[in-house]
Amino acid sequence: MAISNIKVSLPCDIQKVWKAVTSLEDCTWRSDLGKIEIVNENQFIEYTKDGYATTFTITVKESYKRYEFDIENGNMQGHWTGIFTKKGNSTELDFTEDVTAKKLFMKPFVKGYLKKQQQLYVSDLKKFLER
Repeated sequence: MAISNIKVSLPCDIQKVWKAVTSLEDCTWRSDLGKIEIVNENQFIEYTKDGYATTFTITVKESYKRYEFDIENGNMQGHWTGIFTKKGNSTELDFTEDVTAKKLFMKPFVKGYLKKQQQLYVSDLKKFLER
């Protein structure tokens, strides 16, 4: 099991941040994604630009507070938790992923991969919100 956490404060209204993070309609701001397929109101599939699919099942969605989902693909499975906190005119994000590699040889690389993905996600989100 690998746990990775990232905390960031964004100089942006919490409603705008929440909408960007939870919207499944537009993923063009995500540099790592090709598309999102909505399965139903609680499940969606993200496809990388190379077509690799990851299934997400929403487990908690408390508007402007908490967003959680289970994650699964051929290489890993786990859980993601996002905490949103309004701090004046800014929004504080606290994202945690808890993932288990399905393949033994991948276990040493999972935490580094998660950190890299979290940093890319936050970087893309910041750029999108600055538009």
